Amino acid sequence: MRPKLVIMLKEPRPGCVKTRLGRDIGLTNSAWWFRHQTRALLRRIEDPRWQTVLAVAPDVEGLNSRIWPAHFPRVAQRRGDLGQRMARLLHWLPAGPVCIIGGDIPDITRPRIAEAFRALGNHEAVFGPAPDGGYWLIGMKRARPPHPSILQNVRWSSEHALADSARSLGDVTIAHVATLRDVDTVKDLKLL
Repeated sequence: MRPKLVIMLKEPRPGCVKTRLGRDIGLTNSAWWFRHQTRALLRRIEDPRWQTVLAVAPDVEGLNSRIWPAHFPRVAQRRGDLGQRMARLLHWLPAGPVCIIGGDIPDITRPRIAEAFRALGNHEAVFGPAPDGGYWLIGMKRARPPHPSILQNVRWSSEHALADSARSLGDVTIAHVATLRDVDTVKDLKLL
């Protein structure tokens, strides 16, 4: 069974995606940026070494969307905060290595994803840190069921997100891979 790479995506509709960036450049422009960024990401990271799965929101619209390429399997993110949605994916998917990423990190490449899956050879979990204290990737080997409180009590969108998430995994070995920047504001776009 191939490892799974899950990409969490929202439908690129103005006012529904990248709203912090939208305050800087306009909601239509931020939705346009996200749509083209994620389509480029999907082309860049598709690889036979792993199966790419799209975790989409909103559920019904995302599952039926014609925006994303049809050959990628899709699952609904369902309700909850980011941690609840990612934890559900980590519990629900078949046993084996899983890495989860977002669609707003322009520097993700196949070698970066391969590095994360390799890290799961010697560790039970892996994080790809972001400069702001969050992370662009979380992965788990899932040789045993994830801790019941995985990704609970995380201070999302803060400098504590990575530390809180790592703590929530319980007693597991954790690797870190390259630090990459996500795009939340126009300042982030300028730093690329």
